[in-house]
Amino acid sequence: MSYDTQVPPAAPRVMRNGLGTAALILGIIGTVSGFMPFLFWLAGILGVIALILGLVGKGRVKRGEADNKGVALTGVILGLVSLILSVVGIVIVVTAVSDAADKIDKAIQDSAPKDSTPKDPAAKNLADGDSSVYDDDLKVTVSDPKPYSPGEFAVGHTEGNKAYQVTVVIENGGKKEFDAVGVSLSARAGKNGVEAEQILDDKNSLTFKGSILPGKKATLTVAFDAPKDAKNLTVEVNPGFTYDASQWELKVG
Repeated sequence: MSYDTQVPPAAPRVMRNGLGTAALILGIIGTVSGFMPFLFWLAGILGVIALILGLVGKGRVKRGEADNKGVALTGVILGLVSLILSVVGIVIVVTAVSDAADKIDKAIQDSAPKDSTPKDPAAKNLADGDSSVYDDDLKVTVSDPKPYSPGEFAVGHTEGNKAYQVTVVIENGGKKEFDAVGVSLSARAGKNGVEAEQILDDKNSLTFKGSILPGKKATLTVAFDAPKDAKNLTVEVNPGFTYDASQWELKVG
């Protein structure tokens, strides 16, 4: 009686290549997503998963449980590429949003009316020759009043009153053209502050005309009618609707 002593051959070992393959697929999708605008977040997620699966797949290859080393390694590399593209996408988007916010803020600031109040807190009690400087670098100067003899056909002068002539200079130190048409002038005279009517003749004007370019100035000669016993003349100049008026306390008589 004889016995068969041959050992039956072992069953072939099944390779567990699924993780390496999955890492490769996810790495490819993540890399492609990294090149697409606003899909950087997907590239980051898939990159992390591909990296983890690829490393686990390489571990299986080392233990002899898988034989797709190249596939798993490629999945790891593509996972890293996806992560890098995701970080780059985040930087680009954050930078773009920041730049857009800065441009919007700048546009709002440019469109908002500037604070056109005088820089000098005592701008309502200026003396002759003093200047009122506004926040947009507009400068207004009023000269010392001089006695004036209105012409025969002058308008605004009352017989028996005295007339005084002053020079108003507006200098545009800003960067934008200044519309001088909106400048208004008025005056009061005497201790009772009665209105000093503006005199119009061939040597005096009522207001400025046209615009003043940046770096340029305009000069206006005006005359006011004041009571005979007036000792002071208060001249008020308002550069425009968005400005505060400034006043000059001038001595006359």
